[in-house]
Amino acid sequence: METKIFSQSEYDITEAGKIIENGGLVAFPTETVYGLGANALDEQAVKKIYAVKGRPSDNPLIVHICKKEDIYPLVKEVTDEAEKLIDEFFPGPLTIILPKSDKIGNTVSGGLDTVAVRMPENETARRLIAAAGCPIAAPSANTSGLPSPTKAEYVIVDMNGKIDAIIDGGDCKFGVESTVITLAKDVPEILRPGAITEEMIKKVIGKVNTSKAVLEGMSGGETAASPGMKYKHYSPKAKVVIADCDKKTYEDFVNSRQNAFALCFENDNVNIPKVTFGKENDDLSQAKELFAALRRLDKMGAKKVYARIPHTSGVGTAVYNRLIRAAAFTVIDLKKPFTIGLTGQSGAGKGYASEYLKSLGFNILDTDKYVSMIYQNGGEINEKLARAFSPDIIKNGKIDKKMLGQIVFSDKEKLNTLNSIVHPEVIRLCEKDAKVPSVLDAPQFFEANAQEKCYKTICVCADSETRLKRIMKRDGITKEQAKKRINSQFDEKYYKEHSDFVIINNGDEDIKIQINSVLEEIL
Repeated sequence: METKIFSQSEYDITEAGKIIENGGLVAFPTETVYGLGANALDEQAVKKIYAVKGRPSDNPLIVHICKKEDIYPLVKEVTDEAEKLIDEFFPGPLTIILPKSDKIGNTVSGGLDTVAVRMPENETARRLIAAAGCPIAAPSANTSGLPSPTKAEYVIVDMNGKIDAIIDGGDCKFGVESTVITLAKDVPEILRPGAITEEMIKKVIGKVNTSKAVLEGMSGGETAASPGMKYKHYSPKAKVVIADCDKKTYEDFVNSRQNAFALCFENDNVNIPKVTFGKENDDLSQAKELFAALRRLDKMGAKKVYARIPHTSGVGTAVYNRLIRAAAFTVIDLKKPFTIGLTGQSGAGKGYASEYLKSLGFNILDTDKYVSMIYQNGGEINEKLARAFSPDIIKNGKIDKKMLGQIVFSDKEKLNTLNSIVHPEVIRLCEKDAKVPSVLDAPQFFEANAQEKCYKTICVCADSETRLKRIMKRDGITKEQAKKRINSQFDEKYYKEHSDFVIINNGDEDIKIQINSVLEEIL
């Protein structure tokens, strides 16, 4: 198919209107993003939209009108709340969902008994609707799943040769799709945030809810009542990961990453290849630039992208809603002190995993070293240990680790007492020295309740005979003493059930491959 590229001239708009009227597809500009339009009252024409985009058939479309009164034939009733919103926000980036009339077929509505309607602010869009003489059903004019197009050039990349025509209307004003609100519930609910914010709507109609799916995604089996709710959307070809943290932590984190790109704000101090999407405290600039930034990442050949998290209020909610879907809900919580918690039973070979993570640029916080430092430096902790166990454990002002071990490893209650004294101070010192990205290397990880302070937890496991041999060789102790060490810890089942990932290290496995696989998933 030859795709015609139209200007905004009267002649071209008229020609584009004829294409719509005759069952064809035309991409056109709006104030939000470019839309891919067909006659909303022609089921066969609307089906072409789904086919061209590769769009799931249960993902409803938005019907665009050019005059406020055009909504009445499309719905069963325009409620008082709908009238107020229409008077305040039409034309503009707001879509209203109401029970549909018989004029609206099942294809447009995605099989639902409701219809989504909006009146675009963009003059070219309204001229096209008027020229077509019918309401126009239109999702974003991109291949389903890719970033929505905010420039005609992006529409051409996705749609050239697939549709009848593209109207080049320059850059879109807002850059994110319209706010969608359903009035088909007892309490109006925002299903997709946009430039018309919850606060703006509340001033007009009072109580409004925002769907949990806006920021958290939909649960399995839930029906999508609005475009952009159910499926992975807006995503470039690269894997996008959102870093939930402040500016300094984000900068430190991305600057430690290898073979990666940053999706950040204009003033972020980033040393790796980057693409910016607006200013940190300017939500509207972020909204306008986000989709174009995602497209640029594809042009640059990015494979892995770490994105700076935007605010989640006002228009920032819309930006985050689009970004979290582009990231397929992959968010690293870097507000926690430690990026990764690394643990495992004694003798499992955790040290090898720790050394490999260090070679990858992680800041390793070895709790054994901190314990040794505490024991050697004397002070209040050692005095508490002497009172709890025996003054004899202190020799030359330092804790005799071997003697202390003989006391506690054969007595669970005494081991718990030791942990309650030492663990809080160890964790405090580790937090003090933590730098992003960090690994808390802790054999007594769960005993110290450290899991709540880590983004993800990895445990290293090995079979019992392998661990016994390693402990005996490492510590120069008997088999019975080694067994006591093992029995003083949680069993392997506990480690596996309470960790996010498990690495096996019996000696034959390639630990590096296992670690790389885990890091690819979580980072």
